[in-house]
Amino acid sequence: MKIAYLINTYPKPSHTFIRREIAALERLGWQVHRFAMRSDRASLVDPVDFVENDKTEHVLDLGKKTLFKTALAWMAKHPRETAAAVAMAWRCGSKGKAGGPGTGGKPRHLIYLLESAYVASRAQDLGIRHIHAHFGTNSATVAMLVEALGGPSFSFTVHGPEEFDAPRAFSFPEKIARARFTVAISSFGRSQLYRWSKIPDWPKIKVVHCPIDTKSYAPPDPMPAIEPAQGPHLVAIGRLTEQKGFPLLVEIMALAAKRLPGLRLTICGDGELRALIDSEIARHGLTDRIEIKGWMSEAEVRAAIGRAHALILPSLAEGLPMVVMEAMACGRPVIAACINGVPELLTTTEGWLVPAGCAQGFAEAIETLSQCSNATLAQMGNRARARAFARHDCDTEAAKLSALFSQVTSK
Repeated sequence: MKIAYLINTYPKPSHTFIRREIAALERLGWQVHRFAMRSDRASLVDPVDFVENDKTEHVLDLGKKTLFKTALAWMAKHPRETAAAVAMAWRCGSKGKAGGPGTGGKPRHLIYLLESAYVASRAQDLGIRHIHAHFGTNSATVAMLVEALGGPSFSFTVHGPEEFDAPRAFSFPEKIARARFTVAISSFGRSQLYRWSKIPDWPKIKVVHCPIDTKSYAPPDPMPAIEPAQGPHLVAIGRLTEQKGFPLLVEIMALAAKRLPGLRLTICGDGELRALIDSEIARHGLTDRIEIKGWMSEAEVRAAIGRAHALILPSLAEGLPMVVMEAMACGRPVIAACINGVPELLTTTEGWLVPAGCAQGFAEAIETLSQCSNATLAQMGNRARARAFARHDCDTEAAKLSALFSQVTSK
């Protein structure tokens, strides 16, 4: 009943779903050892994440001497497997040049090989029989190399959208073929994995949703009233990156504000586009309408959702965003881009689905929301909560993973 989770950087503020998944598996009796290549401690805000960070073995924090000594000792004991793993690393590295989307080229893959040999050695010491990687990028590469080096079997979860940008550079066909199983977080994600795998491997691709801890959600806060001729208070949550569409959101707000003088937006998150978004807010004259709060704890994010009338998600690329299910679990409707896995969770009875990238469509949805009665918005929020609870309960989704882990560890 002992397995390991392997993530490149863990924990991160955006990785609460992994923490919940591990906790649910542990409640089912699994012992889960956390491996990560590096820590993101400087970015953590939530106290629970600091505890999780201390539970995680961060490989690159050990220092080069320990890493090289342990890795080379393992390789010396497994020469045949090492030769095969070197060829695999070189082959995978050949599919993407250095600086490409997550591939790193051949030199980076030789570093992955050393990391994998260390993990294989530690897995043997700890009695770990299977490793599950989150994200199909370099963490899944390390897990695959661990097995090639004579370590435990592996599986991995693909989220998107990064993985969908360069599936062959990430060696998806080989990873899916060698993995005991592969997890997609939505039916859309599974359909993409079908594209990059052989038909005989399709039965190994399973859908397991990202989880929310439904027991931790208190009854929804009362829906705030929308004052006549004013406008709703919206909340947006996420990393300030190109995928999440926050520059587009500023344009959406500028369009909607022409009709709704009291419209407000709170952004919970931070990231590489912060300076650009700040400048766009100023350029559109929206500094009194849009507030960026930065990273917040889970409790603070839920409080921000509770003060809003709806979540808005203008993403240009997505997997199946946690923020949508979290807002729904908090009893709030959602205005979201109709993209990738989003329409599997959100329907028009719990919010509004807008063509991705359509600023005018989002602005019209905001205006429609502003015309809804308080009772209508509350009803939409209640339906949203019920749907999120039914589809994303952490114990239900963990049970699906548990059954898969039981199958591979019993062989």
